[in-house]
Amino acid sequence: MIYRIYRENGRRYIPIKFSVQGHDLASTMTDVQTRLARQVRMPQTYHYEWAGEYDSLTRETRRLEIVVPLNLAVILVLLYIALGSWADAAVILAALPFGIVGGVLSLFVTRTPFSISAAVGFASVFGVATLGGLVFLHGIRHAQKHAAERTEGIRAGALGEIRPVTMAFLAAALGLLPAAVSSGIGAQAQQPLARVVVGGMLTTSVAIPFLIPVLASLLKPGHSARGRGQA
Repeated sequence: MIYRIYRENGRRYIPIKFSVQGHDLASTMTDVQTRLARQVRMPQTYHYEWAGEYDSLTRETRRLEIVVPLNLAVILVLLYIALGSWADAAVILAALPFGIVGGVLSLFVTRTPFSISAAVGFASVFGVATLGGLVFLHGIRHAQKHAAERTEGIRAGALGEIRPVTMAFLAAALGLLPAAVSSGIGAQAQQPLARVVVGGMLTTSVAIPFLIPVLASLLKPGHSARGRGQA
């Protein structure tokens, strides 16, 4: 095997390149690092550094650990501004975990490793699920204003919004279905995102029509009075 020695900042280094096939990058690198720590003893003044795609994945993962919670906090505040009720905002956020479950199940069933593309897919699921939940709950609160009984308003609002909200979720899922099952050039980059969105949209389309009416019925009228006044 022939090595080429390079120099950077007055120090010599030897790049060793390899590719990963048949396994996801994160678990492969964890296995490699564990074996190196057990079996390889570096001479004094020598050390190794990980670069390339794994280094990018590590940086992006750390960035997502900050960005995702921050985005959820911003979504919660915007929902409060739109609805005028922290309780109603929390009701919509309660539907987001179902999108996560659908995305994770989709990756698991198709044996697709988690990647930055998949993380972007989860962010897309959050956005569409939030919008769908907002429209659904807004329709319920609007129907409650004109209903004689609270339960009747919830039922009428849910029945009125279930069709457009479900159609929006299914349209997003069907739109990315070809990318989720494609195998052509560039499929490796787009498949994780598409599969997460397809799985997340399917579970969210089932969860929201059942979850939001139930949670909305459990809220006391005083907790969402301002939201109903703005509906």
